[in-house]
Amino acid sequence: MGSFFNDIRRNLFGWLGREFLIFLFFLAVAGIFWLLTTLNDNFEQELKMPVRLVNVPKNVVITSGEDDTLRVTVRDKGISLITYLYKDQQPTINIDFNRYARADGSGSVPASDLLRLADMHLPASAQAIGVKPDAEHFTYNNGERKKVPVAYRGKVEPDMRYFISDIHYSPDSVTIYASERKLDSIAKVYTEPIQGKGFRDSLVATAQLQGIDGVKMVPNQVMVSFYTDMLTEVSISDVPVVGINMPEGKVLRTFPSKLSVSFVTGMKSYQHMTAADFLIVADYNELGNDSSAQCNVYLRQQPADIQRVRLERNKVDYLIEVRGEK
Repeated sequence: MGSFFNDIRRNLFGWLGREFLIFLFFLAVAGIFWLLTTLNDNFEQELKMPVRLVNVPKNVVITSGEDDTLRVTVRDKGISLITYLYKDQQPTINIDFNRYARADGSGSVPASDLLRLADMHLPASAQAIGVKPDAEHFTYNNGERKKVPVAYRGKVEPDMRYFISDIHYSPDSVTIYASERKLDSIAKVYTEPIQGKGFRDSLVATAQLQGIDGVKMVPNQVMVSFYTDMLTEVSISDVPVVGINMPEGKVLRTFPSKLSVSFVTGMKSYQHMTAADFLIVADYNELGNDSSAQCNVYLRQQPADIQRVRLERNKVDYLIEVRGEK
């Protein structure tokens, strides 16, 4: 009985298997025929083609993007478009500098010429029917340049107990090439935004320089290093009070004659500070308007890297002495 059912199952599945294979064969043939028919129709596809300026004189510096990419819409049979899409590299469109350069330091290639140049790299069956952008622009100069410093842009915040004590750029300046008018208007160049938060020791970032239309920068990126120092509240004592605008022959005596200055700064910076880095003054011109025996004192000079500065007191007793009097 068992062999009987096995024979039936083997014959049944063998017949169904052959029928199924025949069905798959004809399905594949139909699919291939449909694909070949479809690929023989015309389609439109956008291709990216590199652009390069050629025949540039040796004394000329291109200040805009010397190499660019055009998006060219091509119409051709589907089978041909597939070969374009899977090419490792599209043909380069060469633009003759001497043909399109103008005396004002600029040049422009219209869309009609870009389409013609693209067509030269396509098979006879293909046609370039659209291009983006609709014109190719470039700027140049004859070597005019100058060096300008670099500054960073962005948001860089160390840990709340630290502050940025020093910023180092490598290089700290770059050479820019542009028209004479633009060179005169540029005092410094800036990086693309740099972001950093919560660091304690240092932060090093490599940043591209922010592009300026019609300006070439060499190099076009810099390394920016941010160094930190730990904040601490300290004071400097024995800073003399100095009289200013004193008439000849008169001397200002204050009581006390020296004051302390409290502030917040980094430990490294504090180690090099002395009383000579600060200047506390009392202005003689204010004394005539004040009937009291005290005068105001002001901090007129202080190191750049300190914060939250406070004087020990804002008023002191004073006495005006005339030289020569005993």
